[in-house]
Amino acid sequence: MSTTIRHRRASGTAGRAAPEKLLELRRRLTDRDRAILELVWEHRVLTTHQIAAIFFTTPSKARDRLLQLFRLNALERFQPWVPVGAAPFHWVIGPLGAQCLAAYQDTDPGAFGYRRTAVLRISHSQHLAHQVGVNEFFTRLHRHARHVPRARLEKWWPEHRCAQIWGDLARPDAYGRWSETPRNGDGPTTIDFFLEHDTGSVTLAKVAAKLNGYEALAESTGINTPVLFWVPSSRREANLRRLLGKPPVPVATAVHTSAVGSPADAIWLPAGQDGPRQPLTALATTQLQPSPPSIRETKDGRCP
Repeated sequence: MSTTIRHRRASGTAGRAAPEKLLELRRRLTDRDRAILELVWEHRVLTTHQIAAIFFTTPSKARDRLLQLFRLNALERFQPWVPVGAAPFHWVIGPLGAQCLAAYQDTDPGAFGYRRTAVLRISHSQHLAHQVGVNEFFTRLHRHARHVPRARLEKWWPEHRCAQIWGDLARPDAYGRWSETPRNGDGPTTIDFFLEHDTGSVTLAKVAAKLNGYEALAESTGINTPVLFWVPSSRREANLRRLLGKPPVPVATAVHTSAVGSPADAIWLPAGQDGPRQPLTALATTQLQPSPPSIRETKDGRCP
């Protein structure tokens, strides 16, 4: 994979000392800018389209603001090689963006965990497409919630945070909590779930074997959190479902194609059932409880 990394100092600030540039960035950051920096840092890389869907009303407004953050060294960007056309810009946290987030936490970038070489490693990683795909799943939920006032993505935890909590048993690609209130005015339905984003790069036997860890986790916590397999084609989904049979934990499958709008829609087919496909909240059942007790909140109680 050939990738072009683009970074530069903001025009007019090249000769300034780093503290002065950091102060300028902090003066110019809005609450939305800070939220963008936090989300990009937490989830490693987001595309222009994803940031636009989560934070902006139009793609052009997103591009304009991201360019300003790029020129302020708050973000860096790269474009992966694609055989036809041009890939969108992929955004990662920049040096001053990391310094700014560290300052908000009253620490320095080293203690904060920022290493520029480590941040940029994703641009050449074989896992780039997988990471972008995981983030696309949650981007679509964000976009759904922006247009449906009764819906909310309450939590979106990335792989590295999941590994810190459950890594000795299961290593999901992400953990999420989705809440939606029906049109009839009844109370909201909330579902916690683990996401397994499948790109088709590994054997289905290896994909299905991941359920061993989730079964062990359910036995350890006493909570059967649903596992969602997000697969690239209908044929692969059918083959995976044959392997899964009737698994020991709640499982549902769906296909991630450009035609699929939101993961909240009626696209999920529970394992062991022939249909019909169900919306995300319908996968919650009376025996499934939210918030496994092993989940630790962030220090200030907020979750991305």
